[in-house]
Amino acid sequence: MTSPTRSARGAGPKPRVAITVGDPAGIGPEIALAAAASREVRAVCEPVLYGPHTADALATFAPGRISAEAGQASYDAIVAAVRDAQAGAVDAITTGPVHKEAFAACGLPWKGHTDLLGHLTGSRRVAMMFHSEPLRVVLATVHVAIAEVPRLLTRALVEDIVELTARSLPAFGYATPRIGLAGLNPHAGEHGLMGHEDDEVLAPAVAACRARGIDVQGPFPGDTVFLRATRGAFDVVVACYHDQGLIPVKLLAFGQSVNVTLGLPIIRTSVDHGTAFDIARQGTADASSMVSAVTLAAKLAGGGSGFRAHGSGLEAQGSEGPR
Repeated sequence: MTSPTRSARGAGPKPRVAITVGDPAGIGPEIALAAAASREVRAVCEPVLYGPHTADALATFAPGRISAEAGQASYDAIVAAVRDAQAGAVDAITTGPVHKEAFAACGLPWKGHTDLLGHLTGSRRVAMMFHSEPLRVVLATVHVAIAEVPRLLTRALVEDIVELTARSLPAFGYATPRIGLAGLNPHAGEHGLMGHEDDEVLAPAVAACRARGIDVQGPFPGDTVFLRATRGAFDVVVACYHDQGLIPVKLLAFGQSVNVTLGLPIIRTSVDHGTAFDIARQGTADASSMVSAVTLAAKLAGGGSGFRAHGSGLEAQGSEGPR
């Protein structure tokens, strides 16, 4: 690999950020190329592309079509990028969107990046956080059926996710993050009238974390806790399940939010959208989320130098499938 380029300010080498193109039948290669060529990205890092992205390489994948070959190609690119990150050849990874059905078609057991990256790095507990200026959300459960959420949402899991959130947020400028926990049931269960999980699982987990010095409160009704966070009550919200957390983030910051995997020994960010097979190779894909994801990865790799004071804490300048 080539040597890292020097920054214009002469402050040392720019971080090298691996960009995996995701499923080659989707928009990943297009937005990866656009981001790697953008002025915003090249100002903060040296991008390195992984996976099929040239015209010749992409010719073997039919656009907009699920295939085992495409799933394998996206997997191979992730494995190579992780290997290089662990070896220190790159300083961070930004991933393009993969297709879960393509993963399954080639026999891969993982539902997406988060669990795969945890496996590849041997991480005990990982979590998906979506980071944007108006709202940050961490998911306690991710790609599972709604019916499975109450069974999976144990006190031990919630404590682990809250502790991981508290441990991870200082890298984003929140030295002692204020964490709000969203309730599972309507009105956070209304003291057992609409479900017992909030009182029997979530509240004890919050109490245990608070006893260990973590600034976490809740559970609060899911229909108000995210609004409270945008108004400054919390620095981050822990959501119980996928759509509970991602609907408010994508409503407020779609295209600018960044998916970050917490709990890894390497830095990984990603886009906040999917493969968009319907517009693959039409030249219309918006690369803004990829640009945001790469620039955030570069800032994290640089030790947080791209964060600034804002409101009650520190947030990334500029602007998180997916996953």
